[in-house]
Amino acid sequence: MAFQYGSYRLGLVFLAFLLNSCPGESKRRNVLLIIGDDAGFETEVYNNTVVRTPHLQALSRRSLIFKNAFTSVSSCSPSRSTILTGLPQHQNGMYGLHQSVHHFNSFDGVQSLPLLLQQANIRTGIIGKKHVGPGLVYPFNFSYTEENNSVLQVGRNITRIKLLVRKFLWSHKEEERPFFLYVAFHDPHRCGHSQPQYGAFCEKFGNGDSGMGRIPDWEPKYYSPDQVKVPAFIPDTPAARADLAAQYTTISRLDQGIGLVLKELREAGFEEDTLVIYSSDNGIPFPNGRTNLYMSGVAEPMLVSSPEQRRRWGQVSQAYVSLLDVTPTILDWFSVPYPPYSLTGGPLVQLTGRSLLPALSTEPAWSTVYFSQSLHEVTMYYPMRSVYQGPFHLIHNLNYRMPFPIDQDFYVSPTFLDLLNHTQAGQPTSWFKTLKDYYYRERWELYDTRSDPTESRNLASDPTHMNILETLKTQLLKWQWGTSDPWVCSPDAVLETKLEPQCRPLYNGL
Repeated sequence: MAFQYGSYRLGLVFLAFLLNSCPGESKRRNVLLIIGDDAGFETEVYNNTVVRTPHLQALSRRSLIFKNAFTSVSSCSPSRSTILTGLPQHQNGMYGLHQSVHHFNSFDGVQSLPLLLQQANIRTGIIGKKHVGPGLVYPFNFSYTEENNSVLQVGRNITRIKLLVRKFLWSHKEEERPFFLYVAFHDPHRCGHSQPQYGAFCEKFGNGDSGMGRIPDWEPKYYSPDQVKVPAFIPDTPAARADLAAQYTTISRLDQGIGLVLKELREAGFEEDTLVIYSSDNGIPFPNGRTNLYMSGVAEPMLVSSPEQRRRWGQVSQAYVSLLDVTPTILDWFSVPYPPYSLTGGPLVQLTGRSLLPALSTEPAWSTVYFSQSLHEVTMYYPMRSVYQGPFHLIHNLNYRMPFPIDQDFYVSPTFLDLLNHTQAGQPTSWFKTLKDYYYRERWELYDTRSDPTESRNLASDPTHMNILETLKTQLLKWQWGTSDPWVCSPDAVLETKLEPQCRPLYNGL
């Protein structure tokens, strides 16, 4: 009996070893990545008690809630490229928007997350907004995106999204390998520029009104302008309030869509085997938001739910994390190593993000994140580099003598047109800065976000902050060199990689 008991116990230990040490080889370990489009903190999870988001609230109870999560670039395609590569936009080559006349693409040699997962025999799927390229760099086994469907149908029609998720999951039931499913909602992105008939935020699309169609699973939620909570960086005007009310309706649709996706995951039997991550690509499309590296343009919601690490479910983390951390987190979950390779003849590529999995067990002391922006639309060249450490946020505006550019769909938004018209008429705008201050910026901006959350007082020329300014400049420059930033010498010098020193001065007075 003793021998049999010992053999049985040894067998259990060996089985536990296999289950715990070989997760990348187990078909019972999967990832569901959910990304909103221009989604911010308009959710009950982040204490907005007006917008009803019960499904995000339910997910948060099974997640670690990150209070200090950030995109690394406040623009759609560049941000999505960083999510799927772990590399900043200046390193992976996706400098601006991918589609149409803009046509930015990542470098052909980039080893993206879906590419690495496919090579590790992990099934990949994408539903919704892809908005990155080229296809060879971002391959998916299962793909329903704007490349082969209407983005309204695969990104906003939550019934269609539900059925596509079901198709992916149930076709995977017989698979002997793990999966990575990326659901990229198009809500709550503006649509006044592309489909104005559906409203400023496509809030009418599928609501059952005449000519709007009907999304069967959507129960539209409507909000009045006097209900909304106006963020401090947005002018508190009737136009902005009505704009936010429309945004809230599409956030409700996003939330209901997330609920449907999670229900499909649960009913297919994968809920207890799947790491779920929810975030957004960039800041909300309002003044000081998207396309800016101010906190209002880069701060993001972030929920990470692991069925294997439940101790911190429902807790809030203060750690500084970035969308650059998504790729290393998912690779860590699957035990897939990052390969050694170089881009454009440079040094070996290194991921500067980190796996978030350790934070699910113990609160880490992470207090620094970096940001990098070059373009949004092709005509919107305004390169910026930034570092946020502790309470201090440093922004380097490389082309600071030119006006900050405005993107097309934001320009036609009710909020911006109201701000523009009031400025032209010499009337009060109810905004915390002027349009002139918004357009024309100092080369260096330094803010203490602890005492100045709206980043209104630039401390870069304050002698009492000279040490922190120089420290952050040094750290930012080190990160730029470490990530092969082509703009590392701008605007004072030209980068010459084969000469020493590599930054060759221009003596241009900057």
